[in-house]
Amino acid sequence: MTKPLIGRKDTLAAGLCTVLLLALLGAVGTGGRERAKRVVCMMNVQRLTAAWLSYATDNDDRLVNGAAGIGYMPTHAGEKFWVGRCWAEPYNWPCPPAVQWPVAEQILSIKNGALWSHTGETKVYACPGGRFGEMVTYAIMDGVNGLARAGTYSGTAPREGPDGSLLWVKKWTQIARSGERLVFIDQGYATPDSFAVYWDSQYKWWDDPPTRHNGGTVVSFADGHVADHKWKGRVTASYGSVVSWKPPLPQPWSSGDWEDLHFVHNGCWGQTHPSFPWRPGDD
Repeated sequence: MTKPLIGRKDTLAAGLCTVLLLALLGAVGTGGRERAKRVVCMMNVQRLTAAWLSYATDNDDRLVNGAAGIGYMPTHAGEKFWVGRCWAEPYNWPCPPAVQWPVAEQILSIKNGALWSHTGETKVYACPGGRFGEMVTYAIMDGVNGLARAGTYSGTAPREGPDGSLLWVKKWTQIARSGERLVFIDQGYATPDSFAVYWDSQYKWWDDPPTRHNGGTVVSFADGHVADHKWKGRVTASYGSVVSWKPPLPQPWSSGDWEDLHFVHNGCWGQTHPSFPWRPGDD
């Protein structure tokens, strides 16, 4: 497998386009501003994913530590966070947060992160429509060297899933289907560690399904492409519309809600657990 090549000229061009789009935000109506924010968000995620790929290229194919700022873990020994602490404290407080982490500290956390040398701009770390005062609204998924979840590792080593490929990967070449493997997701606000998804035993959301732009959210994949993914279920979309940590969502109610959870579950781990109660084509 060959990683997509994203050059310096592409990064600079994306930065110029972002500046132009942001300049337009005040010159259009509400609908136009939301569309512009979505485009800027997609460009930000594109640039972060390019930085993520560049980091792997420069580090013998190793993936950056995606468990943002939560402290030492044996599974990430010697690995610098992609970004440090930027979340409000306590992060699970109802919106608005009790205490906002100071902006100066957030900027320092970004610049001390492992991806800073590949990005060089603080604005690419947050969607313009994210929670006010937070400089990071994007999260890396658990499965791409984020926080190792139950059933996905043994000791400090990744485990294979039913299809023979690794569930939780630490190298890009360990990814079986790069066009399906999720990397970044626009969560709308900053949280500790990575975007949490169950692998086995519980088929419900842990981190909220973020409803960000027109009923969905922006995601990226390990091959470098970005999508504005739309949720299919009403419960998924309505639950995620409030930008705040909430207790875990119960099991999905409708086929559309199950499809939403399956998309994130399968994209995070690169495959579906055999006991997952929904498959594409189910009503």
